[in-house]
Amino acid sequence: MARPDEAMGNQSNSIQGMFKGGASGKSDLMQYINLLEPESIAHLSTPTPEVQQAMEANLNALLGGLPSQHFDITVTTSREMLGKMLASAMMNGYFLHSAQQRMTMEKAMASAMASSSDASSEDIE
Repeated sequence: MARPDEAMGNQSNSIQGMFKGGASGKSDLMQYINLLEPESIAHLSTPTPEVQQAMEANLNALLGGLPSQHFDITVTTSREMLGKMLASAMMNGYFLHSAQQRMTMEKAMASAMASSSDASSEDIE
């Protein structure tokens, strides 16, 4: 039987193997992540208030919508079901974060295009 540190090393090697690709042996994503500063990673890992609020609403809907300040609520579940709920919540969080990034990018592009068209119409006059 493998020691815990050996098992962890094997798991780490497996994860790294999933991301291998290209001539350099690393995927573009892994190269990008390795170049990020710790502050950037912390920023990407922190949800915005809107995403956090949506996540809380989703978890409340999954667990039952009774307000905890008025009811003494106890939830009993199996380890497997808790794991599934956690995975669902994580995927929901990734989706919401991506949707928010897309919305921000679309607003920035619309603003840039509006500025560009304003500048080009001034050039025509």
